[in-house]
Amino acid sequence: MIDSINTYQNKSKLISRRMFILTSVKFAVFMAIVVRLFYLQISENIKWRSLSDKNRLREWKTIPQRGVIEDYFGEKIAKNTQVFQLHMFPEDVPNLEELFFKLSRLIDFDEKMKRNLIMRLKKRKPWEPIIVSDNLSWPEFSRLNLFLHETQGIKPVVAVARRYLLEEGSSSHIIGYVSDTSIKDLEKSELLRKINVPGLKTGKSGLEKSLNKEMIGQPGLQRFEVNAYGKRIKELKFEHGTAGKNFRTTLDIDVQRFASELVKDKSGAICVMDIYTGDIIALVSSPTFDANKFVHGISAKDWQDLINNKKKPLINKAIAGLYPPGSTIKPIVALSALENDVVSPSNIIECKGEIELYGHKYHCWKDKGHGFMGLREAIKQSCDIYFYEVARRLGVDRLAVTANKFGLGKKVLDILEEEQSGLVPSTKWKLKNIGKGWVLGETLLAGIGQGYFQATPIQLCLMTAQLANGGYKIKPRIIDDKKALEPVILGWREEFAYRKKKKSNFDIKNLETYGLPINIGSSLQKLYRNPENVKFVLDAQFGATNEPMGTSYRSRHVKPEYIFAGKTGTSQTRRITEEERELDLKQQDLPYERRDHALFTAFAPYKNPRYALSIIIEHGGTGSSIAAPIAKKIIKKVLDRQQLRKKYQPDLFQEV
Repeated sequence: MIDSINTYQNKSKLISRRMFILTSVKFAVFMAIVVRLFYLQISENIKWRSLSDKNRLREWKTIPQRGVIEDYFGEKIAKNTQVFQLHMFPEDVPNLEELFFKLSRLIDFDEKMKRNLIMRLKKRKPWEPIIVSDNLSWPEFSRLNLFLHETQGIKPVVAVARRYLLEEGSSSHIIGYVSDTSIKDLEKSELLRKINVPGLKTGKSGLEKSLNKEMIGQPGLQRFEVNAYGKRIKELKFEHGTAGKNFRTTLDIDVQRFASELVKDKSGAICVMDIYTGDIIALVSSPTFDANKFVHGISAKDWQDLINNKKKPLINKAIAGLYPPGSTIKPIVALSALENDVVSPSNIIECKGEIELYGHKYHCWKDKGHGFMGLREAIKQSCDIYFYEVARRLGVDRLAVTANKFGLGKKVLDILEEEQSGLVPSTKWKLKNIGKGWVLGETLLAGIGQGYFQATPIQLCLMTAQLANGGYKIKPRIIDDKKALEPVILGWREEFAYRKKKKSNFDIKNLETYGLPINIGSSLQKLYRNPENVKFVLDAQFGATNEPMGTSYRSRHVKPEYIFAGKTGTSQTRRITEEERELDLKQQDLPYERRDHALFTAFAPYKNPRYALSIIIEHGGTGSSIAAPIAKKIIKKVLDRQQLRKKYQPDLFQEV
């Protein structure tokens, strides 16, 4: 009996212990579930809600509106215009092949476009829209809307695209163009990776590329609710993007068009610059191209035509074309010699047409020579023999110092990646880059802008501008910035007030236009030692254009308001043989590739000058016969528009 009772008690204790353990396990499981639910519902609420929203919601970025580029007077050069696009939503397309067949009947949709579209589809998520065509014609857009009920998964869209005003291409090189964002663009730019949107255009050249970061803007946002298959059910939110920054340039589109038309059938460049503010009035390169063709993708034929053209229409020759400056460098050679007391205006040298040095002959462009002449006549008639002797006395290193001061051998506009630095040779340069010592014959060639000398048209324009303003350093600019211009204006006010005090021929009006103080004594950087030397060189250039025997005398203006001063240049592209000299072949008798380049630099008007100009015509022959007549027309155009330009900027300098 006792054993039975003990057995019962033991079983009861065992059952109680097991029940306790089971209850504990149940409680532990329950608490674990509670803790897990707390963790999921409270602690990880944001995470799981976000994941849920990602399954339920889809977001698409919209292409931002690009900033506008204007000329100095507010005329739009690069703007945004309405275009018709076709978007496709792959998740809504029941049968791709059937859709492609229907599209081929409604729009210009060929096999090549089909293959390209299939490749793009493989790289995208099923719910992401894709642009089938970004430049539909109105008839195509209308047909798509008419048969929209038969073509599931596509949507005709009214969008915005880049449009360049000057279809003739007069500003295509300087403004540049935009095109589709490539993989290379994304690799190079963190900004593009951040805002990348299907169909986003990015700057590829010119100002469009240089100012891309500021002009591209910020994309908008579209948010949709989707079902389990990713199909859009309804739009929940739409945020407009931020438009890019607009930019105003210093260009005058009328002058730009006019200059471009003058060199339409030629290969070359034209630069026009304000000699005080550094404003680029015109920057033309020829031949040119239509930038609009690149916006929606240039055709293979058009691209081949451009890259196979021997005149290189894709190169901006105004800033990237490198040419020997020829005789346009002679005013700088003369100034350098005067500044270093190597020659004086009264030095007389006889030109017989050639000289011999160590068994090598150096010729003047005038076969029988110019006879006896001084420095002014040598500049006026562009005598090579005189400048051979000046260069020999001066030496290439001292010439290089002066040339560098006046803007040669370095970039002028840092804003443009395509710009080239050019080359001002020196003894150290040759030893470092060629590994040979300098020889005297190379100094003679440098004295007439040949040999190793390389300059861009914009460098020659800056050189002329800094001579014409009296020998002061300026910083050329193509983007109009009033605040950045204020110190420049102040510097010129000080300079002109100082000249007035010294009773010079210069004057200034409205000194308090900007409300800035006048400190007598200029803060501008001088590029000369003796201002009389600069005046002498400018006077010699006046003679070259306005006096008989001057090399550009036939291209002079008679009316006082248009009178200008200039310097011609003829840049040899090859060595002329003795046989050719004996035959006395004219430039027009030679094949195009063997002709010399024609150059011309000028400033206008001569009395109280305001503008500098440089022109190069590749294989044009001589500067006097080809480049100078073009300059004459451009100068008149620029001066005719001077009064209009003054309405947009303070009239700082009084006309005499």
